Order: sequence, then C-alpha cells, then structure tokens
Amino acid sequence: MKKALVFFWLIFLFSAIGYLFWYNDIIYKLPTPIPKDYKSIETGSLIVLNDVLNKNHSKPIFLHFFNPDCPCSRFNMKHFKSLVKEYGDRVDFRVVVLSPKSFTSETIQSKFDLQIPILFDKALATACGVYSTPQAVLLDQAQHLYYRGNYNTNRYCTDEKTSFAKIALNGLLKKQTDLVFSQAALKSYGCTLPDCK
Repeated sequence: MKKALVFFWLIFLFSAIGYLFWYNDIIYKLPTPIPKDYKSIETGSLIVLNDVLNKNHSKPIFLHFFNPDCPCSRFNMKHFKSLVKEYGDRVDFRVVVLSPKSFTSETIQSKFDLQIPILFDKALATACGVYSTPQAVLLDQAQHLYYRGNYNTNRYCTDEKTSFAKIALNGLLKKQTDLVFSQAALKSYGCTLPDCK
C-alpha cells in the first residue's frame, strides 16, 4: 500500500512538473499583446536619444531592452552577452532596464556579469517602439532604426538560422540596406511592459 501511494505521488509530481513546462512553453510561443495606445516606429526612423547615448557617433548603437523579472529576458542573457563579446569592439552596447522595481546599475552589472552601461530610461522604449522584453534595437551611426525585434525564435537563442539580432548586426556592419526580416523576427514575444506578465 505504501509503495503504491509513493508511486502515485511520484506520477502526480512528474505530471505537474511536465504540465508547468508545457504551459510555459505554450505561453512563450504566444505573441505579446499590442498595447492599445501603441505607436509603431518604422525602420529607418530617426530615434532621438538622450545625451547618454549621443557621445559616440562612430559606432552603431545596440539597445538591449531587459526586465530582470522576465523569464524570457533571463533565458536570453547568455546569448546577449555572446553578442557583446563578438561585436563589442564595433558596436556600442547598452542595456535598458524596464521594470516597476528599483535597481541600480551596479546591481544589474553584478548580478548578470555585465561590463556595459545600464540605462533606466523608459522613454527609450516608447521612442523605439518596444513594448515587451527582451527586445533588441539596433541603430546605425546616424541613429536611424535599423532593426527592432526578437533575438531568436528559440527560447534559448540556439537556432543560428533565426538568430535575428545577430543577422541584423552583421547586416548593418556590412552596410546592407535591403535586409528583410520575417514576422517571427518583428512580432514581439516575451514579457509585457511595464510589469512582467
């Protein structure tokens, strides 16, 4: 009797864990609802940035929109850091933290082992047309929007064929003006702003 009880308890436990993984995977694959007051920003639009970002016009600017409480943002961090490592000498990387909670630059840099500037300017999200995290925004040297979208279709950013942020980085650095992205790249997936839902 005791063995049967333990057996059924283990089956229930593994079923519950399996359901949670399945449910989170389904939720992750659904696009983030577009806010009612959302204003789309077209590729090629001039993005007016604050003085913090205007210091260096010799490099493109990559803005990583991030919420420390968003599971999608945390899954994405390893991939983002690999982009910083690969392109950091040619691109000016910044993390834009979007969260209702208060964080300091030092907290984010320490917790996620980042050696790049951290910004807390929510107006940047509006200026770039970002309404979910994680999102990648790439601006050319003249601060025109080159790419705004997802990093990858895969939660852990392991599919090289759909490594959209990396494709955008390579395209901008090669001065490709005819790069076209699919809806999977441009439709927002992840956690809604400002709360993580």
